[in-house]
Amino acid sequence: MPRNPIPTVDIIIKYKGGILLVKRKNPPEGWALPGGFVDYGESLESAAIREAKEETGLDIELIRQFHTYSDPKRDSRHHSITTVYIAKAKGDAKAGDDAGEIGIFNRDTLPEHIAFDHREILNDYFTGRY
Repeated sequence: MPRNPIPTVDIIIKYKGGILLVKRKNPPEGWALPGGFVDYGESLESAAIREAKEETGLDIELIRQFHTYSDPKRDSRHHSITTVYIAKAKGDAKAGDDAGEIGIFNRDTLPEHIAFDHREILNDYFTGRY
């Protein structure tokens, strides 16, 4: 049986003057971009919209695909490849699914403990790398 990387999505949600992050309830702990696994038969775009809704309660509008990250060490649990989207949202965010808390941050107020490679992703976003 072949072993393949697992496809995931993450979403940089522009919200109330900052970027929305969720504090994870489950390991690995820390703050993270909303996101998760792509279901079989689901497009990346549909997965991003679904995951954002599940974790934040927000309906989002995808602005564009940002970048894909594929370092085999980006997630200590398994090899995953994430496609990151930039989105905007309206409404009232609330922590849901595996999110324990919601926070709004900007480049200068990012929390110390950020899960996965999401600090790298946010740095790329804030510096306009892609």
